[in-house]
Amino acid sequence: MTTFDALADLPVEVDGYTLEGLLAEVSSGFERLTTVVRLSGAGQEGIGEDVVYDGVDQTALQEAGPVHALAGRYLLGDFCTLIDSLDLFPVEPQRDVSRLYRRWTFQSAALDLALRQAGRPLHEVLGRDPRPVTFVVSLRLGEPATLDPVSRLLERYPTLRFKLDPTSSWDPELIAALVATDAVDSVDFKSLYRGTVVDQPPDPVLYRRVLEAFPNAWVEDPDVVDLGTAAVLTGHHDRITWDAPIHSITDIEALPFAPRMVNIKPSRIGSLPDLCATYDYCTEHGIGAYGGGQFELGPGRGQAQYLASLFHPDSPNDLAPAGYNVNDPADGLPSSPLAVAADATGFRWDAS
Repeated sequence: MTTFDALADLPVEVDGYTLEGLLAEVSSGFERLTTVVRLSGAGQEGIGEDVVYDGVDQTALQEAGPVHALAGRYLLGDFCTLIDSLDLFPVEPQRDVSRLYRRWTFQSAALDLALRQAGRPLHEVLGRDPRPVTFVVSLRLGEPATLDPVSRLLERYPTLRFKLDPTSSWDPELIAALVATDAVDSVDFKSLYRGTVVDQPPDPVLYRRVLEAFPNAWVEDPDVVDLGTAAVLTGHHDRITWDAPIHSITDIEALPFAPRMVNIKPSRIGSLPDLCATYDYCTEHGIGAYGGGQFELGPGRGQAQYLASLFHPDSPNDLAPAGYNVNDPADGLPSSPLAVAADATGFRWDAS
């Protein structure tokens, strides 16, 4: 039986839905908008979070309101098929991948609603025990890069582990200072981004410095096409992981070489059946997985942590509690690993 087989026949009754906008300033220096979708039915409520990045798309959704006729009684698999058939954007989205994010919003809310109507938690239905979730904190170090963002967090949270974004301004002195922290678990070269504030062009000097300085770190999304960086990466393929290109099993199969590890972001996969199939595929092919966040402001972060607790609790999940994403994190945030915080029913995890 596949993972989705355990979920597909859950009954779900939908009366309608409402939308709630969320807003915060986050650590990467931008204003983050998300939308919580609340599906209601049979006296219960299921929640999901829309993590589309473009503010205009969030505003258009909230201004249009609940325009889709979703009321009815379904099996969960059939409701997912219905959501797949709908155009969930009142205006054309700024980028195609946003369609996957919004599809996941409604399907995750439906999963939560179906489970709450059944009076059962996700882990029980899947027959998996949730486990504490190892996490890393994802950071950029500014331009020009400095140790300050890492130092400030380590002063307050000395056991934190990090996923860092190397840039060409990382000089040998900074790299040596980072090595001395012994707190870097992964580095993200972000080579697959174009026209964004996080672009990092191929830089063989940077790659060599980072690979040699952090021999045990995972290496996410490096440039394996540029001849200079590809040459530097020779001999390091077994620690390369992939994030940005992974939207499906087809994307995993299309990678330049078989991966040992991939980042599975539920919202980037887009649909509940496809997400379950991706977990199954990785298990069958011996591919490790870790989870990644999308600057969620509401229940989406906890739901991603819940999935990590079931499918990849011990990997360097980029799923730090959302409190670490703000410009000045508060005291008293949870440390890694996160204690199991699954609700008694539904698809909910206390991400506080």
